[in-house]
Amino acid sequence: MTVAFLFPGQGAQHVGMAKTIVERFPAAKELFNRANEVLGYDLAKLCFEGPQEQLDRTNISQPALYVSSFAALEMLKAEKPDLVGRCTVAAGLSLGEYTALAFAGAMSFEDGLKLVRQRGEAMQAAAEATPSGMVSALLLDYEKVRDVVAKTQPHGRIWVANYLCPGNTVLSGDKAGCAAAEKIIEELGGRPIALSVAGAFHTEIMQPAVAPLTAALAQAAIVSPRIPVISNVDAAAHSDPAEIREILVKQVLNPVLWEKCVRKLMEMGVTEFYEVGPGKVLKGLMKRIDRKAACEVINDTP
Repeated sequence: MTVAFLFPGQGAQHVGMAKTIVERFPAAKELFNRANEVLGYDLAKLCFEGPQEQLDRTNISQPALYVSSFAALEMLKAEKPDLVGRCTVAAGLSLGEYTALAFAGAMSFEDGLKLVRQRGEAMQAAAEATPSGMVSALLLDYEKVRDVVAKTQPHGRIWVANYLCPGNTVLSGDKAGCAAAEKIIEELGGRPIALSVAGAFHTEIMQPAVAPLTAALAQAAIVSPRIPVISNVDAAAHSDPAEIREILVKQVLNPVLWEKCVRKLMEMGVTEFYEVGPGKVLKGLMKRIDRKAACEVINDTP
């Protein structure tokens, strides 16, 4: 049976995440100590105690999810080392792609954390430069979502940001675009949900983040991963370090093709999926993509 590890993205963060893992596993505690040195602030305190508003900031949530997912990996290594050894492919949702690459050995834990910090800061700055947001379009197929985009265009800027699963697509745009899209989603029989994120991720509104992220990636030590990591941008694996740098820059501006990523993993013969890190968003998406697919959550949430 082929095993894939999936790593969560922004939106999965919550106060208390990884707390009991750190209390139980010294290796996880050491990860947070190393993270505090890299970041220059007490990440563990923010993860364990909040406040949620601070944890939700892009420049905080991205490092927090990255390190908390690695803490879950340490728990898995201690409890089921054979399972970690059997993992032959990985993927991550948006920010989670960095976690997947670091797990796969394409970059060190510290280098990955530095990249995630710089990515989060650059995306937070881009979001603050243009008031914007994201809206989930539930219960609509992709064709109707494209209709939403077309009908919203006269009222504001809007794009498809995440193709998550059948009946769950995420739109990103400026404030006027998001407000108009919510009304049009309802008119077409869908259910809109405004997401608590800083800005319009995975669209051209994030263009100001490209230069600083490109510079950070150029400085990072990146090598070929030891196992394939399926990219959000094209649902393909990339082994060349130059390609990995290029695809991570594209990822900031391009939609996340999560459903295609999961279907690619299935085509590769994956039969066991494990969501490693906070929350259980990816397990929920998996059930909408293939009800028969087995996906187990690895974290400290009951």
